[in-house]
Amino acid sequence: MASAGVVMPEGSSRSGPEAAAGAAGRVVLGRVVGAHSLQGEVRVRWLGDGPGHLLEAQELALGAGEQGARCYAVEAARAGRPGEVRLRLRGVGDREAAQALRGLWVSADRRALQPLPAGEYYWCELVGCRVEDQAGRPIGTVREIWETGAHDVLVVEGEDGRRRLLPAAEAFLKEVDVAGRRIAIDVIEGLLDPS
Repeated sequence: MASAGVVMPEGSSRSGPEAAAGAAGRVVLGRVVGAHSLQGEVRVRWLGDGPGHLLEAQELALGAGEQGARCYAVEAARAGRPGEVRLRLRGVGDREAAQALRGLWVSADRRALQPLPAGEYYWCELVGCRVEDQAGRPIGTVREIWETGAHDVLVVEGEDGRRRLLPAAEAFLKEVDVAGRRIAIDVIEGLLDPS
């Protein structure tokens, strides 16, 4: 499962601004963690599978959310420290201006993302989808996605408010309908039992 941004802040949980951004047509790709150089480059910790989207972006929005986000033209992008990229943004000309952006989410227009091969999905496409068994019985709604190393885990919240962790492995995901906002899973014995 590819992940441009549905992932969020420090740690492996993928939700929050990303879910809102996905619905609004923007995908969170990273977060400004500081300034680099006296010329105003910003250091951005990328989210997802890699820095490709940030390195290729021509325009990015920085802000705490869709409200108040400001768009910047990207003048230059390059790799930085591990897990980071360095961006030079038009209008950010010195270290103080770059440092003032620290903590802001960095997002891009969803349409700017590269299409994925069949069977792969951006996390932002899955957050908010309803999850059902193959017979159509509701299980809940995807609220977050955790990256665990072996495979991603869907955090699915039921109508009762309980959260269940479901593997986002091909063996369990039988149908993913992004347009219809629906995921059908194979419910094996013990998968939905209370813990």
